[in-house]
Amino acid sequence: MRHSWLSVSARRSAARGRTPARATEARRLGGMNFGKTTPILRIFDETKAKEFYVGFLGFKVDWEHRFAEGMPLYMQISKDGCILHLSEHHGDSCPGAALRIETGEVERFHQQLVAAGYAYAKPVLKEMPWGSKDMSVTDPFGNKLTFTNSIGT
Repeated sequence: MRHSWLSVSARRSAARGRTPARATEARRLGGMNFGKTTPILRIFDETKAKEFYVGFLGFKVDWEHRFAEGMPLYMQISKDGCILHLSEHHGDSCPGAALRIETGEVERFHQQLVAAGYAYAKPVLKEMPWGSKDMSVTDPFGNKLTFTNSIGT
């Protein structure tokens, strides 16, 4: 069976996760593709950060790095496809950042957080005027994480 160059190219693109629309957009941008974003959030206390992100929100610690013992911590945490970097280094970021994190299970996640009984956050699920359901929590360092069922709205 003979295949046209176009059908072979389309199959190869699909195998690499590219749809024809994404491939066209990449060509328009000169071959550039942009991927996932990994925000860096400023933290000041390792114990409080782990209590909030791991104990309360349910992230897991992927790795930790210090240049030497007693030096500031830089670590990666994740929950499913969401990856965050947390840093005690003063030059990496400023406290008070705001993130929107998409999840198809925002109602269930809200129930889990309420049931956890974390003393320093009482998340509320809100119907937003633009049609999404959002739940915001602020970490001990002033960073606001908004979990939403829709980033595009």
